Order: sequence, then structure tokens, then C-alpha cells
Amino acid sequence: MKSIVRGGGLMAAGAALLLAGCGSVDGKRDGGRVAAGPTPAPGGTAVVDGPPKLGDPFTVAGTTYTPADVNDYDDVGYASWYGEELAGSPTAIGEPFNPDAISAAHKTLPLPSYVEVTALDTGRTIVVRVNDRGPMVNDRLIDLSRGAAQQLGLNGGVAAVRVRRTSPPMAERAQLRSGGAVATRLDTPGTLLVLLRKKLEGKPVPAGMAAATASKPTPSAPAPGGDRFIVEGPGAKAPKPAATKPAPKPAAAKPAAPPPAAKPASAATGSYAVQVAAFSSQSRANAAAKSVGGMVTKAGNLWRVRMGPYASEAEAASAVAKAKAKGFRDAQVQRDR
Repeated sequence: MKSIVRGGGLMAAGAALLLAGCGSVDGKRDGGRVAAGPTPAPGGTAVVDGPPKLGDPFTVAGTTYTPADVNDYDDVGYASWYGEELAGSPTAIGEPFNPDAISAAHKTLPLPSYVEVTALDTGRTIVVRVNDRGPMVNDRLIDLSRGAAQQLGLNGGVAAVRVRRTSPPMAERAQLRSGGAVATRLDTPGTLLVLLRKKLEGKPVPAGMAAATASKPTPSAPAPGGDRFIVEGPGAKAPKPAATKPAPKPAAAKPAAPPPAAKPASAATGSYAVQVAAFSSQSRANAAAKSVGGMVTKAGNLWRVRMGPYASEAEAASAVAKAKAKGFRDAQVQRDR
């Protein structure tokens, strides 16, 4: 996807034109602090709302997204969030990403635009400014800044949300542009939350969230009197069922056959790598690669960040942990053959 250059001062006086010199690549979020009107963001660059931009269609893992100006946009899906790993990087409209600002990335909404984001587990609703493209993962609807995730009460990596486009008052827009939060909206009634959760059916569930939902507590040992179980594996002995009378003694005990030798694990036919993330701009990918010690490769319309190669899966798993500690929660091991 081509990056979107923020026009900046089309509606402002001549001095404001000097504030429109931001970069033209994807990044993360705007900056600043709360004020009655727009105040300068970190680095001395004021954040303003220029004419909304859309940008060209782009493709993520075989799915093409076409940005569109839909006034009544209203959808449910899953939200992820990110923070320090891209702090200061330019967003798709050239604003420096401030992890503490209340901002977000969306695949198709105009930039900038404003949305109400509702957590479907609690009903809490906040107003967020969309100023970036993403997330570059097909099973996510929106990517929140750390500040937005905290205001919404999201502590985990992924959560079910509703995203509805809105048009907040000018004072609230200025507050969000300056990096501050505006008052939360009224909580969504429980009856509506039930209907919204119903709309999630049929949508792809993020792998990590699905695993967490599917993993239910299981007893470490069968309950007394429970059904017998089978232990499989070389040399393993199955527990004897309770006998009502002693088993007859064999006439001649034969020496026990040695257990079959355990088969060695199949040798790796290739090396391992770690897929960290994918970005729509090379500069953002370079920043991410630098933070994890990875490399950048071009993949279609995206720039992919990878770590490795590694000789073993254990080494790759350690690299995944490093990437996730840096905030890249979708990092995963891949086998290069």
C-alpha cells in the first residue's frame, strides 16, 4: 500500500503550513498532552485534521482491502494493541506514533477518522482517533494504541470489540489530537452486547485467543473409581484393572521382551525462522527489525520482518519470546525447508 502523506495546513494560515512537513510512511499514532485546543505534539509538530485520505488498495496474506469513506461504518471483530516498539515512527498520515495517545490503525476507514470502540466483554465504550493503516493481520479488525487499550480496560493481547464510526464534537477531536483521552461513553446494555457477540459467529478467531478459550482445566489424575485409561509409548506400562481374584500363576515365566527402542526424532530438513510482523511501509519494517535484531524482506505489497535462521525449534522459540517481549504479539515460528 502506498503511504499517505498528511496534507496538514490546507485550511490553516501560512504559519501552519510549516507544521505539515511530516513523513509519508506508515507508523504509529500521534502525540502530545491534554489541552483546550490542539497543542504541539512531541518534537514540536502540531497534529491537525487535514482532509481525510483513503489511499490505494493493499493485500494482506491474499486478502485485498480497499479503503472507503463509509459514514455509517459499524462492525464487530477482534482488537489487538501495541506500544513502545514503534514509538515515534510516522503513521500512514505522517504523524509520530505516541503509545499513550488514544489512537488506532484500521484497514479501510479514512485517515483521520473517529470511532467508538466497545469492549464486548464489559460494554465499556471509548472514542478513538484512527490515524494509521493496519493491522496487517487478517483476523484483526483494529489495532489500538497502548493508551486506547488501557482506557478500554484491555489487559490481554486480543479482545472482542465493536467499532462504530462517529463524529465527536470539535473539542473532543482537539483533545484526541493532542494525545489526551475524552470521557468514556455510556456502557452498552447487556442485551445489546449479547446481540453483538452473536455477530462474531463466523468471523476468524485469532489463534492465541482461540487456544486460550479452548484450553479448559483437566484433572491431572482420574477421579477415584473413574474409568481406566491407556498409557501409550515405548516401554510404558498400562495400569492393571482391579482384580476380583488373584490371577493364576503362569507355569513358566518367560523373560520379558525388551521394550522397543524409541525412534529418534526425525532430522530437520530445514532451518527455523521467526515471522515477527508485516508492514505496509519499509521504514516501519526497518524500525521493527532494528528493535528485534531481525531482517526485512519484500512480500508482495508488504514488508516482512523475520528473525533467524535458527538451527533448532528451541532457538526459534526463544526468539519468539524476545519478539513478544518487544510488543510483537503475533510473532511465530516458521519452518524454512
